[in-house]
Amino acid sequence: TSTSPQKFASQMKYLHENGYRAASLTEIVSQLQRQAAVAEKRVVITFDDGYRDFYHHAFPVLNQYGFSATVFLPTAYIGEHPVQFKGKDCLTWAEVRELNNHGILFGSHTVTHPQLRELSVPAINKEIANSKTTIEEKLGTAVNSFAYPYAFPQTDLNFTNMLRDSLRRAGYQNGVCTIVGRANRNSEPLFLERLPVNSCDDRALFNAKLAGAYDWISKSQYVAKMVKARLRSSDGGAKHRISNDFPAVQ
Repeated sequence: TSTSPQKFASQMKYLHENGYRAASLTEIVSQLQRQAAVAEKRVVITFDDGYRDFYHHAFPVLNQYGFSATVFLPTAYIGEHPVQFKGKDCLTWAEVRELNNHGILFGSHTVTHPQLRELSVPAINKEIANSKTTIEEKLGTAVNSFAYPYAFPQTDLNFTNMLRDSLRRAGYQNGVCTIVGRANRNSEPLFLERLPVNSCDDRALFNAKLAGAYDWISKSQYVAKMVKARLRSSDGGAKHRISNDFPAVQ
């Protein structure tokens, strides 16, 4: 998912030249839930982690083509001055406000970007609620979207059901995760699929992803995770526990 500024500019040019329009997650989810056919080609462009290079490299290109995007912020790393996350500077609140004034949308990526499955339920609720509140207070606008940090545990139904309920109680309406593919009418609105894009995507590969050639990967992801879970179980591996107030999961 790391893309050079030059390759990103080429990809955005491709979208523009081929009639794509950038939409918000809220707009897309509403369309899918209505099962409404739309003549326009629509994409949702998302960025995780709130890195500052979005401000310097991605936003000027998006602005050039009239595209919006959604940036998911781990709020502990967004400050009045640049704070580093994983060795890279993150956006400042002044930059976030400026971008928001120019049509960039912001969602939650938790507070501290933890492995949520390793936390207690109260700690999970705190991560997803406090990040939302912070962004809303800083921007004065509602935050409806959430991006799950790290690989999404789609085979762990106990955990994903709990998380879905927690997100709904916190007021989220939609979200994205690391399941690969295009969102469709059967997608869970809070855990929408995405297509990872990077510097290796030439025009042919980029177009193939847009056309659905990678949608099958989500099924292989699910099967691979199920097999790994069963192998751990058959080998007598220790059960992973979130906390005493949450059931053990394989």
